[in-house]
Amino acid sequence: FLGIVLVAINPYEQLPIYEQDVIYAYSGQNMGDMDPHIFAVAEEAYKQMARDEKNQSIIVSGESGAGKTVSAKYAMRFFATVGGSASETNIEAKVLASSPIMEAIGNAKTTRNDNSSRFGKYIQIGFDRRYHIIGANMRTYLLEKSRVVFQAEDERNYHIFYQLCASASLPEFKELGLSK
Repeated sequence: FLGIVLVAINPYEQLPIYEQDVIYAYSGQNMGDMDPHIFAVAEEAYKQMARDEKNQSIIVSGESGAGKTVSAKYAMRFFATVGGSASETNIEAKVLASSPIMEAIGNAKTTRNDNSSRFGKYIQIGFDRRYHIIGANMRTYLLEKSRVVFQAEDERNYHIFYQLCASASLPEFKELGLSK
């Protein structure tokens, strides 16, 4: 079953449409009562999870630089806020900051974005019986392997290569067994 489809455009600047008051405005609303928004999609998934007691999925898809990671972040912020766990555990920050090594290995500079994810992410958020977030994990898939050996003009390889080059003079670098 395919549910709601939302088309969002990355404005490449901060807009006041993702603030806490907007989360509360969408919380408890029925789909279609408010303007289309990532919070409306998140609210619908949250309500169906609670009502039907079934797992829900939100698929965020788009081209490079479309704002997929940011949209996922806003959905997590919504869940953390309406589930009462935003202030308690800061789960959004914990999930998004859970793997800086993965970001270094999987992100690269593109012509559209200086820190573009070059891999897919599957984020699974766990809720307790009161529908509060109790944890999350992130899995990666489909790393863009061609970037390792070729980059388009004005693009870069994965961040990890430049981080390794920048740290080549550090004593810890010798322990990695990498040569110049």
